[in-house]
Amino acid sequence: MPAAWMSWSGGKDSAYALAVAREDTEVAGLHTTVGADGLVVASHVPLALVRAQAAALGLPLETVELPSPCPNDVYEERTRASWVRLGATEILYGDLFLADIRAYREQALAGTGLAARFPLWERATGPLARAMIDGGVRATVVCVDPARVPAAWVGRAWHDLVDDLPAGVDPCGENGEFHTVVTDGPGFRHPVDAPVTGTAERDGFVVATFGT
Repeated sequence: MPAAWMSWSGGKDSAYALAVAREDTEVAGLHTTVGADGLVVASHVPLALVRAQAAALGLPLETVELPSPCPNDVYEERTRASWVRLGATEILYGDLFLADIRAYREQALAGTGLAARFPLWERATGPLARAMIDGGVRATVVCVDPARVPAAWVGRAWHDLVDDLPAGVDPCGENGEFHTVVTDGPGFRHPVDAPVTGTAERDGFVVATFGT
């Protein structure tokens, strides 16, 4: 039987892509990468928070440690080795419409026997955001580009901001305007706490800092 693993950032798109995939696919678990600072690479949230998400979803979490900085070839080598060891045959991604990102992911899997699937691909982000919210997705904003959206949004509920986005801001943040961490949604047995206690600046972005 094909073994599908979810490439997991901890954000709302990953969570909803997982929910859509589970409608007709048995997902073996979540797969994430972690930096030397103990933060999940894709979202810069503590690994403990992502472990809590996995527990709430009733799925195992596989982690791959990466150096910082991490060259692409090292990322690809370590993630591929992990997927092969797990016996994965299909990798699920939450990407929506950035063609260059999709092409990179597919190229990275070329020749491995692993297939890439994108359950949310090219769904219009306005209706998609509404479908997520109506489906029970709840998420906290944990990173913003302050040139595009207010820095004060860090720590606020994404589902409460969608109707008040500035003109030109994608409701799912697909152009890098903001990133989220999901706290509840389809398949969650219970909500997950995301205790944002402050903010910090990192590479031009404003990011959340977390309590314990």
